[in-house]
Amino acid sequence: MSESSFQDDVLGELGPDRLTEIAGLLGTDAAGARETVATTVGAMTGDLRQKAGADDDDGNEVRQAFAEVSEPPLQGVATLGGGLLGGGLMAGVLAKVSKPVAAAVSKKTGIPAATVSRVIEMLIPVVLAVFAKRAAAGKGAAAGAPGPTPGGAPGAAPAEGGGLGDLGDLLGQILGGGKK
Repeated sequence: MSESSFQDDVLGELGPDRLTEIAGLLGTDAAGARETVATTVGAMTGDLRQKAGADDDDGNEVRQAFAEVSEPPLQGVATLGGGLLGGGLMAGVLAKVSKPVAAAVSKKTGIPAATVSRVIEMLIPVVLAVFAKRAAAGKGAAAGAPGPTPGGAPGAAPAEGGGLGDLGDLLGQILGGGKK
């Protein structure tokens, strides 16, 4: 359910105009576009979770990208970069996973991989925006007084089993669901 919540956030951020644009690209209606977007976002987040859990260079890069996304956004004139400043590393990570995700979604849906790749290109800025919003919302909840927070895991212990630590909590908060 939390996975679809992330997908719902992406669909909401996408809005009807861009969803119509994706439907035109796919040669389908809005419902078909929603389904393809949900499938694609699910594949992207699944790939990111898998990579974040890996103890290699890819895993380090994904964890670093999530840590960067969780930093507070720049204010004022610094934001004129069109959001590239805040999503730089994560945008690169999403671009790297786009080819295998496009292949997987193509195999699952029958949509040509090149078309899925174009959809992913349209989704990357939207996914970045949802990551940033979820990270900011989580920081706001964590900044409050000790005790249970609405939407938080009551009685959740600090991350135990090494490795991801607070970043594991952040991944769960941004992507939805708990740590695996």
